[in-house]
Amino acid sequence: MPKWLSPALLLCAALIAVQFGAAQDNPQDETRATMAPESPTQEAPADSTLALAPDPAAEGALPDPLPIQSFASPRAPSEWHVLGSQWRSLGPDLLHDQKRMWLFPVSVIRGHHLKPTLAVLGATALLTTIDAHDARWVRNSLQPLSRFNNAFAGYNTATATEAFASAFYLVAVARRNAYDQKTFMLAGEAVIDSEILTTVMKDADGRMAPISYPASGNFTDSWFKVRSGGRSGWMGGLGSMPSGHEIAIMAVATTFAERYPHPAWHRWLAYGLAAAAGLSRVTLQSHFTSDTFAGAALGYVIARYLVLGRQRSN
Repeated sequence: MPKWLSPALLLCAALIAVQFGAAQDNPQDETRATMAPESPTQEAPADSTLALAPDPAAEGALPDPLPIQSFASPRAPSEWHVLGSQWRSLGPDLLHDQKRMWLFPVSVIRGHHLKPTLAVLGATALLTTIDAHDARWVRNSLQPLSRFNNAFAGYNTATATEAFASAFYLVAVARRNAYDQKTFMLAGEAVIDSEILTTVMKDADGRMAPISYPASGNFTDSWFKVRSGGRSGWMGGLGSMPSGHEIAIMAVATTFAERYPHPAWHRWLAYGLAAAAGLSRVTLQSHFTSDTFAGAALGYVIARYLVLGRQRSN
């Protein structure tokens, strides 16, 4: 990797972070209702209620004193208080997410979310039938994709994602934008949820990556090959299904795409980069096609419906 690439990625991430924050500086202000003040010179309608004549017995009495009103506005929370509350809520939110995530199969058995779940499982199973063909084609056609593979290598995509998220958060803190700060926290929460699920799934299926096969390999016998005592240990997460890179990048992309839907290029950029990163997982022989699809689907579902869904319900 060239020495200049890391600073360049960090600079680009900072510029994109500023664009994201400026495009939707205070989106929460859009929901504030505005009310026109009532005119003090407005005349009462002719059919309004008649005013009562003053009581003669009370004419000599002093008028009641006007109530004392306090015009002091409530004290706004400090920036450190806002940041502290966001970080303190991360642990309870993660526990809540994990509970819902691991109880999801029970929900499906009871008939909830049955159709989308079967659709994702069916598409993943269908892709596994062509994994060997795709891996063989990629093995024999790597040369035309060498530049693409170098640009979207695992280290580059991980570094770019981390640089963008870090730069975005620093800009949000400097601008005291609580909405942008919350977006960073939600994206991080979605990534942590995704990686916990990925680690458990990889340890359970132990699938070999295409790059692990010899030159004459047929790519068909891949399941339950990576076991304890070999390449991985307990909670090693070194299997191939699903793609850890893709599930994390899709979780971040979904969070930003849903939190900043306007202008439209935000969505196109976020999902386009996530799709390119997923394609690179296949062309680099780091994952099968079904691994990448499963990672993208899980990252999208976790960010959109588990993490952001809780925000909409609140």
